[in-house]
Amino acid sequence: MTNPKPEPARVDLSALTDLQTPWCIHVVASLRIAERVAAGVVRCDALAAAAGCDAGALACVLGHLVTRGIFDEPSPGEFALNDGARQLLEQGPFLALDGIGGRFARAWATLPSYVRTGKSAYHEVFGSSFWDDLAAHPDIGAGFDALMGIAGHGVPDPHFDLTGGWDAIRAVVDVGGGTGAMLAEILRARPAVRGILVDLPGTVARAAPTFAAAGVADRVTTVGQSFFDPLPAGGDLYLLRKVLNDWPEAETVAILRRCADAARPSGRVVIMGGVRPDGARPRLTIENMLVGGQSNTLAELREITRTAGLEVVAARPQRSGFVVECRLTPS
Repeated sequence: MTNPKPEPARVDLSALTDLQTPWCIHVVASLRIAERVAAGVVRCDALAAAAGCDAGALACVLGHLVTRGIFDEPSPGEFALNDGARQLLEQGPFLALDGIGGRFARAWATLPSYVRTGKSAYHEVFGSSFWDDLAAHPDIGAGFDALMGIAGHGVPDPHFDLTGGWDAIRAVVDVGGGTGAMLAEILRARPAVRGILVDLPGTVARAAPTFAAAGVADRVTTVGQSFFDPLPAGGDLYLLRKVLNDWPEAETVAILRRCADAARPSGRVVIMGGVRPDGARPRLTIENMLVGGQSNTLAELREITRTAGLEVVAARPQRSGFVVECRLTPS
């Protein structure tokens, strides 16, 4: 006699739809409450005075977070850091509503429009596209660059395999590489390789500390431009890491075509991000809200790369993620 299958756990829909906790986290991050507690300001009235807010309202917010495991309240009206609150010391700048965290949080309100149209409706909330918004607000743009770099995502793993190995690679062009976190690690791991970082002028201007910290500044050139314009030619490897997931199909083809043109006659293109194995279900991500980005199955990418003059020669999960390697289509 077989044992009956256990009943599946009941889904708590009210918990899944609760917006109270995430907004409380965004608010205390904006008010830098964790930093103030770490500095010794622990009474709610003193915290409110330091943050310039209402003490009663702040007490309600912190009281709710205590019930969710963020902050302790050792005595009434007195707050202390715990593991959850300590995470705010590092992540708080990326959650504050007056920075990039506010853009991300409010962008989710455009989900109904995205579902109806399949396109970003970021402009409905902020009055312009995401990229134009960053260009108009350099402080927000700097926060986005930091979030995409080591401060937000940690040190990237540069150890991914290539067909035939790395011996033939002497020049890596990191296309849309932000402030250079991945390129710095690639060059640190491979002293014979030189790099070119391509991103918008304001972004590459913030890359110098990354390369200096990695000890590779003498082997890097930065190029401030759009990757929709002709790219530096002659590289052995053109890297697109977490780039294609930010763009719909037409722009994806245009970016890949620029890489193919620059890689002639014998370079290759490596894609990380924006591609999923065949059969893997698509996932809703913040890129959908911000820019109408999409991910493609490997089969879909094969068709897209053909349109751009490339062909997929290898694709597999690696330590760095799902890595797709492309070569120029034979003439």
